[in-house]
Amino acid sequence: MTNTTALRQQLYQDMSPLNLTPLWAVLHALVPPQPASPCVPALWEYEQIKPFLKRAGEAISAEEAVRRVLILENPALRGQSAITQSLYAGLQLILPGEVAPSHRHTQSALRFIVEGTGAYTAVAGERTTMHPGDFIITPSWTWHDHGNEAAEPVVWLDGLDIPMIRFFDAGFAQNDTAKSQTVARAEGSSFARYGHNMAPVRGDPPFGATSPIFSYPYERSREALHQLECNAPVDAWDGVKLRYINPATGGSPMPTMATFMQRLPAGFDGKAWRQTDGAVYSVVEGAGTAYIDGPTGSVRFDFEARDHFVVPSWQALRLASTGGCVLFSYSDRPVHQALGIHKEERLP
Repeated sequence: MTNTTALRQQLYQDMSPLNLTPLWAVLHALVPPQPASPCVPALWEYEQIKPFLKRAGEAISAEEAVRRVLILENPALRGQSAITQSLYAGLQLILPGEVAPSHRHTQSALRFIVEGTGAYTAVAGERTTMHPGDFIITPSWTWHDHGNEAAEPVVWLDGLDIPMIRFFDAGFAQNDTAKSQTVARAEGSSFARYGHNMAPVRGDPPFGATSPIFSYPYERSREALHQLECNAPVDAWDGVKLRYINPATGGSPMPTMATFMQRLPAGFDGKAWRQTDGAVYSVVEGAGTAYIDGPTGSVRFDFEARDHFVVPSWQALRLASTGGCVLFSYSDRPVHQALGIHKEERLP
C-alpha cells in the first residue's frame, strides 16, 4: 500500500463519524457524461393483465380498496410503485354499481380510458362520462370520486407524479366525509367555458396551474389526427403527434406531466429519437412495434391495442406500424422544461 493510499483511507475513516464523504470518489456517478437511468424498457400486454384485473374485482371491492389498481412497476424498480423514477402508472378497474370513494391528494393524476364505457369521474362537483381513449385530469388537491352506473366493467390507466412528490416529501391526502360528491355543475360545463378557444371574461381558472378542462374526449383528438394525416406532412420520427394543452396558458395540462396523442399511418417505419423525459405509452388502437436502444442493449416490443410500455430517459425509441395505430403517452417533460434541463435528440 502506498503512502498516498494510506493517507486517503485514514482520512475517509476519520471523517466518516462526522457524516462526511469525499466528492472525488463519487463525482463521475453524480455527474455522468449522459443520463444513466436505472429504469429498463418494459411492455405490459393487456391480454395477460386482464385476467388479474378480473380476479382483483372478485377479491376486493372498490370501496374497500379505495382504488382497485394493479400497479405497472418498472422491472428495475420493484417495490417502489414506480414505472420511472418520477412517474407512477397503474390499471384501475371499477365494476358496475361501484363507487371509488371521494378523496383528494397533492399528487396530480391523469386517467386514460382503456376499456369500457359509461363510468364517470367527478372532479370538484362536475362529472364526466368515460369513453375509451378519453384523457381525464384530476388536478392536485381536488376532491374526486369514480363510479360506474353502466352495465360493463371499465378499466383506465392511472398516471400520477407520486414518485416525484415523494422525492420532495410533499405528499398529503385526505378522505372526504361523503362517498360521492354532490354534483354542482352540469356535465360539460368546464369544456363549454374553456374548450372552444374561448375563456370566461372574468375569474381565474379554477385549478391553478392545471388545465381548467379536466376531460379531453378521444373523438376530438382522433379527428384532429385524422385531418393532419390526410392533409399535412407526416413527421419521419413521430408520424402525426399532438400535445394536449392547458387552454388558459398554452402549456402542459398539468404542471408535472405532459400528455400526447399520435397516429402512426399504415406502413410507417420511423426514425429513432431520444429525450431526457422517460415516457409511458398506452396503445389506443391498431398495432405496431417499438424498438428501444439503451445502455444494456436493444429490445423489441410488438404491441397491440390496450398494451402499455415504458421508454426510460435517454433511451432511443423507434416506432413502426404496418397497419397503422394510435398511441397516447405521458411524461414528466414540464418539470424538465421548468428546470431548463430538457434535451431531445433526433437520430438520423
